[in-house]
Amino acid sequence: MFQNTKCECGHQNPPDTLLCESCGKPQTEVAEDAPLEMRYDGMARRSQKRNPNPLDLVWNFFSSVKIAIIIIIITLVGAAIGTIYPQGNTAEYYEQTYGWGGKLYHQLGLSSMYDSWWFVGLLVMIGTSLVICSLDRVLPLYRALSKQQIRKHLMFITRQKTVYTGPVEGNAEQWVQELAGHMKRRRYRVHTDGTALLAEKNRFSRWGPYINHIGLIVLLLALLARTIPDWKMEETIAVRDGETVQVPGTNYYVKNEKFTVEYYEEKELPDRLKNQERPKMYKTEAILYQCVQSCGEPGIDPVLEPVKNYDIIVNHPLSHKGVKLYQIGYDDQPLLKAVKPVIEDKQSGKVYGPFDLPMKDPQTEFTVGPYSLSLKAQYMEFSLNDEGNPVTLSRDPKAPAFIFMVKGPGIDAAGEPYMYFPLQKDKERFRQDVINRDLAPKVEIRVDGMENVSFTSYTSYLLVRVDRALTYVWAGLGICMLGLLMGAYWHHRRIWLRVDNGVLSLGAHTNKNHFGMRADVAWALAQMKIEVDKDKLDNGGYNS
Repeated sequence: MFQNTKCECGHQNPPDTLLCESCGKPQTEVAEDAPLEMRYDGMARRSQKRNPNPLDLVWNFFSSVKIAIIIIIITLVGAAIGTIYPQGNTAEYYEQTYGWGGKLYHQLGLSSMYDSWWFVGLLVMIGTSLVICSLDRVLPLYRALSKQQIRKHLMFITRQKTVYTGPVEGNAEQWVQELAGHMKRRRYRVHTDGTALLAEKNRFSRWGPYINHIGLIVLLLALLARTIPDWKMEETIAVRDGETVQVPGTNYYVKNEKFTVEYYEEKELPDRLKNQERPKMYKTEAILYQCVQSCGEPGIDPVLEPVKNYDIIVNHPLSHKGVKLYQIGYDDQPLLKAVKPVIEDKQSGKVYGPFDLPMKDPQTEFTVGPYSLSLKAQYMEFSLNDEGNPVTLSRDPKAPAFIFMVKGPGIDAAGEPYMYFPLQKDKERFRQDVINRDLAPKVEIRVDGMENVSFTSYTSYLLVRVDRALTYVWAGLGICMLGLLMGAYWHHRRIWLRVDNGVLSLGAHTNKNHFGMRADVAWALAQMKIEVDKDKLDNGGYNS
């Protein structure tokens, strides 16, 4: 295919070069009426080597734009399939909610598709293709643009898309210098070599696609970084009125100072929603704390310092150093917050107490009169599993139960277990006296009066979201946009000309907007008193 590597101008070109790197003369046979390849000024690309080795074959595979498009299409199809059902749920959820289709969806591994090895592998392949495609093209382009020869071969000039040839009167060098002054007025960078000229404009736009590729690579790396532990988290927490809970996976705590909900008035609702309570606005007046001491130490209350006060409203999250708390819902069902029970000695009739027993994070040791109680187990929503063992169904105190080891008068010195249900309905449902049959005739733990019971009116549900890769996602998108703007709104224009024995040969090339290129050439020639028809510049009408 290639006849030689040395041009008649004396320049020694690398193997597989399409055009001479110095004068631009074709180094291979091309059709006489075809414009010369100007994408990389004829520079050889690694993917075009005639005798590729195994590494070159891998390079050629990933440098192919067709292969890249196929990988992108497969990735898009996979991503679309991943949106059919919600991601990240259990097998029971899919089967119960969506039937056999949901069960099959989970069995195929599509319920966690975006974290699957094959989807991540596709993203890695896209990134590899972007890197290799860019390197395969940007290096020849850089070599071509960084050492452009001013005096080009006549064949190179006359084989451009925009061409003019015609006579020039007077001193050729002065004529070229005068034309150079006019081109500078059009914001061209002009270089001259005697009777030859190179005028160039908007070269930076040629790097637009590669800057776009850099942005896509940053974006892909950011998406892959979201699979790193602690880089991405989404969890829901329930915070009752007056309660302080830890933000999962962080050193922060959030307190629900007060939850407020406002409802639409009946006149504000359409007829189909009349006589229904519809929330208009609900918010959590929150305080965000940071743990500064005794963080995560069992049995020791952490030392907290407030860092931010904020009213969390729907679509207005509390944000602090990458941690965001979104208001996503609420529950107006009253829940038990704390009780103040007493202990009665049934044999003497004496009552001791009361003592404070919160539903969340109670202390483990209590001294009430002559009795001592050690908390051995706690169940927020007590139930029995299939084997008859006690379990808790949720983290909300819907049916709280406590197991104490009680010591005191008339009780075994080693202590005896006592199960306590704060709510009367749970005492009857689970038959507290039957469970405590050995200790029930001796002591009773109970609450005297509703004044010793406190409830929370509302439970606020907050979505905790941590996405440390999001900054890099936006950075990647910004770089992509910069590359797109560079490539879309600016066009690289180059004009070569030489005067030989009173004859002007001019060729011009642009990667976009040939109409603007012709207008620039026609304007420049008009300044030199050469009137041309712009329409003939692109069809060889002035190429004699």
